[in-house]
Amino acid sequence: MKIPILLANNDAAFTEQLIAAFQQRHPEVDVLLPGQPGSDKVQVAACWFPDDTLLTNYPNIKFIHALSAGVDHLGESLLSSGLPICRIVDERQKQGMFEYVLWGVLNVHRYFDLAALNQRQNRWQRYKQKAASDIRVSVLGLGALGEYVAKGLADLGYSVSGWSRSQKAMANITCYSGEASLSDMLGQTDILINLLPLSPVTRGILSHKLFDQLPQGAYVINCGRGGHVKEADLIQAVTRGHLRGAMLDVFDEEPLPETNPLWTTQGIVITPHMASDAGETVVVDQVAENAARFLRGDALLNPINLDHGY
Repeated sequence: MKIPILLANNDAAFTEQLIAAFQQRHPEVDVLLPGQPGSDKVQVAACWFPDDTLLTNYPNIKFIHALSAGVDHLGESLLSSGLPICRIVDERQKQGMFEYVLWGVLNVHRYFDLAALNQRQNRWQRYKQKAASDIRVSVLGLGALGEYVAKGLADLGYSVSGWSRSQKAMANITCYSGEASLSDMLGQTDILINLLPLSPVTRGILSHKLFDQLPQGAYVINCGRGGHVKEADLIQAVTRGHLRGAMLDVFDEEPLPETNPLWTTQGIVITPHMASDAGETVVVDQVAENAARFLRGDALLNPINLDHGY
């Protein structure tokens, strides 16, 4: 018996890749696109930036599966619908994220950022090498990705702290939780890595209020969402020298417009949302498995907390 899934995705190329992967790996799945015959009867929707009217147009949908690790792209109407929502969890994606963050940490730790700037100015300047243990790295968000990144950096000898909504205990990592303890961690941070989910509580968290709690010369790496950053605040903090710089992989508007001043702010590194992603085989395997589980009434894999929105 076929498992019907409505694929609500605003990326045409990604849609084609997913359809091909479903056909190859899961012939038991019947992928329907919005507007196709029978789509109005489907109970399971796999989504990436779906239309805001999805549930209005397809009232039979009873289960939502995000096509990524994050779920903020689903929009408020789906996140507040009360329907069960699951996300993608991929070990390869964790490794990819760690590799990206490690590049950023090494860029600061070994002064590669300053060496690149000096090259553009024909300046020869050497910097005293520091031990990894002398570099205080803090991770905002200790979910699946944040925990993996924090542990990986600690294993390499960095002095690692992490902050999360609820208290956690991790070997070789100093864990903080709750708003009251955030300032304590920030005050002891040389490199701040943001891997928080985007929610009404965390939107705009990377702002003057947070930057001013970091020591002079701290560095920020954002791999969360563009909505975490107040861009004008970041540009000002870097321009006036309070922050050494920042590395940004995600933005509120993507592609980042050519006229955005982030491009030309000295000390800010821009990458095109390339930190890490889940391969389409992982995506279709998890969506197919969860769709089958839902239709059988079995427990779902990787559900989000509906109260927290992630």
